[in-house]
Amino acid sequence: MSALDSLTLTAIPADDEALRGPVREFLRQHVTQLPAHVRARSWGGYDSNFSREAGKRGFLGLTLPKDYGGGGRNAFARYVVVEEFLSFGAPVGSHWIAERQSAPLILKYGTEEQKRRYIPPVCRGESYFCIGMSEPNAGSDLAGVRTHARRNDQGWLLNGQKIWTTNAHHCHHMIALVRTSGISEDRHKGLSQVIVDLQLPGVTVRPITDLSGDSHFCEVFFDNVQLAPDAVLGREGDGWEQVMSELAFERSGPERLFSSIVLFDEWLAFVRTPQGRTPESLQLAGKLLSQLAPLRAMSIALNGKLARGESPAVEAALVKDLGTGVEQAIPTLIADDLYRRPSQQAPIELLLTLNYVTQVAPSFSLRGGTRDILRGMIARGLGLR
Repeated sequence: MSALDSLTLTAIPADDEALRGPVREFLRQHVTQLPAHVRARSWGGYDSNFSREAGKRGFLGLTLPKDYGGGGRNAFARYVVVEEFLSFGAPVGSHWIAERQSAPLILKYGTEEQKRRYIPPVCRGESYFCIGMSEPNAGSDLAGVRTHARRNDQGWLLNGQKIWTTNAHHCHHMIALVRTSGISEDRHKGLSQVIVDLQLPGVTVRPITDLSGDSHFCEVFFDNVQLAPDAVLGREGDGWEQVMSELAFERSGPERLFSSIVLFDEWLAFVRTPQGRTPESLQLAGKLLSQLAPLRAMSIALNGKLARGESPAVEAALVKDLGTGVEQAIPTLIADDLYRRPSQQAPIELLLTLNYVTQVAPSFSLRGGTRDILRGMIARGLGLR
C-alpha cells in the first residue's frame, strides 16, 4: 500500500469548529473594511498590529504547548483559524511562517533554551521568521546549497546567499539550511539548520520587486556573519531530515487551496447578482467548487495525520501540486468569463483583484516546492520510481 492510500475522509471536531464564530467576529472588525484587491494579498500582507491583536486573542500558536505561550490545542484548531484568516484575506504575512512552521520546528528539534527564547514571542505575534532554503545556483535542488557555516572559537561563521525569501525585510530571524561540513556535491550529508538573527553585522537583505509591484520576496546575503555556538537547530548534520519535516507543515494546510479565494469569492458575489449571472458563469462556479471541495477534504485528512504526530510529506506534496493547479486556473477561467461580457459590466474592484491575482499566480507553483520536484516525490510515494 502506498502512502497515498492512507488518506481517509476526516471530520473537524466540533470543539474546533466552534472557533469559527469568534474568529469571524475578530476578522469582521479588522479585515472586512479592506478592499478585495488588498485582501487578495493575504499571504504577503504585512501588518504587525494585526498579528499582535491575533496573538492577544490566542489565535496564534494554537498547537504549541501552553508552557511556551501556545494554546495547547490540536492541529484542527489551527486549521479552522487559518482557513478563516485566508478566506477573509487577512494580512497574515508578518507572523505567517513563524507561526506555521518555524515555532513548531523549534519545538520539535530545539533545545529547551531555544524553545523558551523563540516560541513565546511568536505566539504573541511579536516575532517573525523567514525560511532560508533556496539559493541562486540551487533552485529547487535543495540538497545543492552552498551557503556554509564553519566552526570557529566564537561559534559559527556564516557565508553565502539565499533567495526568494518571503518577507525577510520584515523578519527578526531566519532558519537557514546551510552546510556545516563537506561541499555541495555531498548532497544531503553535512547539512544543518541554523537560526540567524537578521540584525547581525554582515547580513544584507534586498527586497525583490515582482510583476505586481509588491516586494515580499527578498535575497539575503551573509558576509562573515558570526553566530553563537547555540545557533544550530537540532543535531548538526540532520538538516535534510528536519527540512523535510518542516515542508510537511508548509505544503499541507488550507493555504495551498486559498491563494485565489478572495478573487473567487468576489467573482461569485458578482455571479449571484442578476447582472452577473449567466449560464456559463454558473457552470464555471460549479466546476471550480467541485474541484475545491475534494481538495479541502484531502487537506483536512492531512491535518488529521499531523494531529496524530505523523509527517505526511508525500501526501502533502500531492495536495500542494493539485491545489496549486486549481489556484492558478481560477484567475484564468474568471478572466475568460468576464471578458466575454460587455466591457463595462464587471465591477472595478473585481477587475482590480483579478489583475493582481493574475500577476502573482505564476509564483504559486514555485513557492513550497516546484511542480516537477513535487511530482517526483509523488511518483516515489506511488512506487513509480
